[in-house]
Amino acid sequence: MTFSKKNILLASIPVAILLLVYFFYNPEDFDWFPKCPFYSLTGVYCPGCGSQRALHSLVHLEFGKTASYNFLFLPALGVVLYNFGITVFNELSGKQLTNYIYKPIFPKVVLIIVLLFWGLRNIPFSPFCYLAP
Repeated sequence: MTFSKKNILLASIPVAILLLVYFFYNPEDFDWFPKCPFYSLTGVYCPGCGSQRALHSLVHLEFGKTASYNFLFLPALGVVLYNFGITVFNELSGKQLTNYIYKPIFPKVVLIIVLLFWGLRNIPFSPFCYLAP
């Protein structure tokens, strides 16, 4: 994929629209936001539960609420922004900075963190209950 300024601008339009939707509409108040199918079927929180509310809080710069809805949301967003930033920088500058996301250990570490988070956030005792949305 070529990262021209035009393509970056075109890709940013749906992201901006999505951010505006989450800025003006709270997922807790509107039924048309999709609910987590895993939680609906099992009653168990998945690693992504609370992400919509976390995004709503993030666009309002409420970082504490963002973390309370989904503790992994901010680190995951950091990884996405890091990957995007390195990729765009490499494409536009012609340099090749190392993207550590593509190192073999990275997906293994992420998998372990996500599985631990998934299990721990469903333990109904303190301090683990604070990981639930």
